[in-house]
Amino acid sequence: MALESLLAEISQCTICAPHLPHGPRPVLQVSSTAKVLIAGQAPGRIVHQTGKPFDDKSGERLRDWLGVTPDQFYNPDLFAIVPMGFCFPGTGKSGDLPPRSECRATWHDQLFKQMPQLELRLIIGAYALDYHLGARQSKTLTETVKRWREFMPTHLPLPHPSPRNNIWLKRNAWFENEVVPKLQRRVRELIG
Repeated sequence: MALESLLAEISQCTICAPHLPHGPRPVLQVSSTAKVLIAGQAPGRIVHQTGKPFDDKSGERLRDWLGVTPDQFYNPDLFAIVPMGFCFPGTGKSGDLPPRSECRATWHDQLFKQMPQLELRLIIGAYALDYHLGARQSKTLTETVKRWREFMPTHLPLPHPSPRNNIWLKRNAWFENEVVPKLQRRVRELIG
């Protein structure tokens, strides 16, 4: 199946509709030319409303980490954005619910087969780490991110850029001091 046809199917997907309190609204950004993939968890409430991935404070921080403008970030020829769940799963007691597993089972393998041009996968969150790194990851996100050199230049595990993660970032200042400059350099190499 061609990428365009697959994206058309995904945009009409209602597999999870009975489980989505706000209804289905698949949010992703894909092309056959993007060399950088941002693999996240699932859209949040704001992204569900706007239909634009990382259109929130997390996205602002992520763009800062990448060293790119919003125009660059939202250019599908430069960046693919594929969360593990394409729709907002709703809110639980301590934040957003986990991504629905149906997307991974139904769409991810097909989608990534259509994107062999990807040269860097930026992996955000446990569900994305499970899919993109599998057994190569450590027991904790922090341990996995600390091993970032082992995965480069093709993969880079990241902490979530959410403001909720400010404490982690303060405790792990090495991330923004060591990893972010290398990330920015690699992104510049790939997007020109």
